[in-house]
Amino acid sequence: MLRVGVFGAGGRMGATVCQAVADDPDLELVAAVDPHRVGAASGGAVAVGDRQALADAQADVVVDFTIAEAARDNLIWLAEQRMHAVVGTTGFTDEDLVKFDAAFTSADRACIIAPNFAISAVLMMRFAELAAPYFDTAEVIELHHDAKIDAPSGTARLTVEKMAAASDTWAPDPTEHEMLAGVRGAEGPAGIRVHAVRMRGMVAHHEVILGAEGQTLTIRQDSTDRSSFMPGVLAAVKAASGRSGLIVGLDALLDI
Repeated sequence: MLRVGVFGAGGRMGATVCQAVADDPDLELVAAVDPHRVGAASGGAVAVGDRQALADAQADVVVDFTIAEAARDNLIWLAEQRMHAVVGTTGFTDEDLVKFDAAFTSADRACIIAPNFAISAVLMMRFAELAAPYFDTAEVIELHHDAKIDAPSGTARLTVEKMAAASDTWAPDPTEHEMLAGVRGAEGPAGIRVHAVRMRGMVAHHEVILGAEGQTLTIRQDSTDRSSFMPGVLAAVKAASGRSGLIVGLDALLDI
């Protein structure tokens, strides 16, 4: 049985992870850490403020759903403690990823970072990547709840990166004048435009629109509840053992 700890255990995603781990017969929730919500309870665990609780509980794998500023330090600490990490936090830089890879490779432990743990989102990214060479234009729209502080989402960024790597023959943007600054969104790799929406009532949604002469293709993924992320989180937790170094994206674990 794998011993699992959770960083950010008092937040909405962290609490959902705690309950999912507690409900899985192959996993044991041994520690919950959240310095901003000490005393919050979920999955039978009560959040404490000191991350040393994870080491004291001898956690094998720690799930991190915090913010990038906190996770940067937490992940290096986990590598030093020789614990595997499963990370849903976004906003890391390329330099961060290089540091994580070096730290976890040296520790012979795995750091699995996924911008989206929903299996439907992983498939959406793969479908967009497969479709990219057959179209001339594309734009990506991501829509999230109004408490998400980074934009665009890590899923949107990774989707565009995969599409740009799959095809470098995208038509140029014809826009010459923006009547409202920023109306065309942000320019991602290969000139693919990315748009971010923040709105109450939403959870996480991604839409890829591709166009060629006489035809369009729309690929859309919707997470309507945070429970949609849990099968992916639990799969990553169970896959961490026996791996080392940095792994980005669930597709590497699902063989798609």
